[in-house]
Amino acid sequence: MKQIYPYGQWPSPITAEMLTQQSAKLSEVQTDGDDIFWLESRPSEKGRNALVQLSATGIASDVLPTPYSIRTRAHEYGGASYLVTADRIFCVLDTDQGIYVIDRVSNELTALSPTGPLASETKYRYADFAWDETRKRLICVREDHSQANHETKTEERSEIVAIDLNGNVVILISGADFYSNPRLNPAGDKLSYLCWNHPQMPWDGTECYCAELNAAGEITNTQLIAGSKTESVFQPQWSPDGELFFVSDSNNWWNIYRHTFNRAEGACADGSYSAELVCDIAVEFATPQWVFGMSTYGFLNAQEIFCCFSQNGQWQLGLIDIASKTLKVIQSEFKDIAGVHCHNERAYFFAASATQSNSLYIFHKQTIKPLLTASNSTLTHDDIAQPQAISFATSDNETAHGFYYTPKNKLITAPENTLPPLIVMCHGGPTGATETSLNLKIQFWTSRGFAVLDVNYRGSTGYGRQYRDRLKNNWGVTDVIDVCSGANYLIERGLVDKNKIAIRGSSAGGYTVLAVLTFGDIFKAGASLYGIGDLEALATDTHKFEARYLDSLVGEYPKEKAVYHARSPIHHIDQLNCPVIFLQGLKDKVVPPTQAEAMVAALTKKGIKNAYVTFAEEGHGFRQTESIQKAIEAELEFYLEIFG
Repeated sequence: MKQIYPYGQWPSPITAEMLTQQSAKLSEVQTDGDDIFWLESRPSEKGRNALVQLSATGIASDVLPTPYSIRTRAHEYGGASYLVTADRIFCVLDTDQGIYVIDRVSNELTALSPTGPLASETKYRYADFAWDETRKRLICVREDHSQANHETKTEERSEIVAIDLNGNVVILISGADFYSNPRLNPAGDKLSYLCWNHPQMPWDGTECYCAELNAAGEITNTQLIAGSKTESVFQPQWSPDGELFFVSDSNNWWNIYRHTFNRAEGACADGSYSAELVCDIAVEFATPQWVFGMSTYGFLNAQEIFCCFSQNGQWQLGLIDIASKTLKVIQSEFKDIAGVHCHNERAYFFAASATQSNSLYIFHKQTIKPLLTASNSTLTHDDIAQPQAISFATSDNETAHGFYYTPKNKLITAPENTLPPLIVMCHGGPTGATETSLNLKIQFWTSRGFAVLDVNYRGSTGYGRQYRDRLKNNWGVTDVIDVCSGANYLIERGLVDKNKIAIRGSSAGGYTVLAVLTFGDIFKAGASLYGIGDLEALATDTHKFEARYLDSLVGEYPKEKAVYHARSPIHHIDQLNCPVIFLQGLKDKVVPPTQAEAMVAALTKKGIKNAYVTFAEEGHGFRQTESIQKAIEAELEFYLEIFG
């Protein structure tokens, strides 16, 4: 018989420690021969990115010992920080952002330069590598910080460079504000890449080019293949037959296209490429390019594409027959899938289900197998709340989406005729989407008797370009409407206690939290994890990648300065009358602690319950075990005090 406890006070098998014990984040799978590599970000090692190798015998081991961490800070968010070749591994070390070489036989680590790492004095950052086997050189994106000056607003310069094994650098392509995805065709005589310029973000508009290379590796001709200021192109990739594929949202959905080189032309002349939609379907084969190296598809062979795609906010696996242009869904329990990498008719990918955390899998001969042993967990299916996809009408007569989780605990039930408290979650970005795979940070709440609504407000990805664009010029408006409408949807159906409604979010999600609590009154408590309170400060003092992000979300600055002021909670503290807990890293450069401190002071002056929890060694986001545990325990204690 189940024990009876009030909602929100259930004894739970999910502790704060469990959130970090098995929470190493896996990314960037690569292969060479029978060896498989990936990165693990480990909170227990202060967020170190360890390069792990799985040998042909099935033994996993770190390639480099502690404290070596492989991480690039290009575009600040990084990604694509290493490359495996037959003889070497090229990688960026976090300590100095230099390119280093690991010998595949001896594991000896050396700098790719006769005089030391190429990032001397941190003037340069590197990412997104391709190996030019013909010319024995590395091709990658380089950020040149040597002339950057914050006072004069001189930005760092982005370019695509070639680096030989002696560390000599040649600039191949420059002129645009941003570059990514430099990729050589199988013959080594063509280089494709993406670029974009302010104020576009890569999900707003990118351009895909093909450059022709001569025998010396010099660019002789460049042709625009696809993309514009209003068309987002994602992951250009060469097929085994030398045809260029890419993802574009020109038909509202991020679908896969092919550009076939006209061999009769013999060059990338006008008209020598023709676009062809490979799979016309209302799903998304891409995701916002926040980091380098994101991959949703690869070539099993010249005839088949292995892919993952998002439909109604949830990810699935598929096989595309290129000749017939048909998509076959691969049945699985996976809810979130990423990092597709194909080699030797095998596909490798990271995936998680509603009951299993993220792990590494292989697809071969129509069979999916795990490559890593599942973590030992005391949780069972009966302990885990399942996401229920919901769509609801918004107060401005449109539709928004989300996932609802009911309280779940196999040993506990609540008293009759009572309703659970609700926590509404706001994902970050804001251009992004929530995930529906096993998330212990959600189960932490549902196992204690809280209901959770994870909102994919308008502006989220996975529902087409039109839905994504609804946040343009409306950040702080439509997202606020949507989270409030979602809470009301559950209240009106008698599913949650209207007097115990909380909202939480981090970074951009934290901005939505603060905007809702400042300009609305439906919520009774809030949690802002390094949340943005001052839009103007964010627009005037942030890194290059996001320097013009708010032009599309809020308005052109300083032309629309009044709008920034009107939507910034920090300028309307007098309207904030709701208990809030602020969780803040003291080394945060994106959202300085002063923003949270101003709101704490205002609430304290009014006599309104609040809490301010700081983390001396954390920046924008919590990476260390102790910080993650302390943050969620403090948040739970705060809700229990507020809701009695």
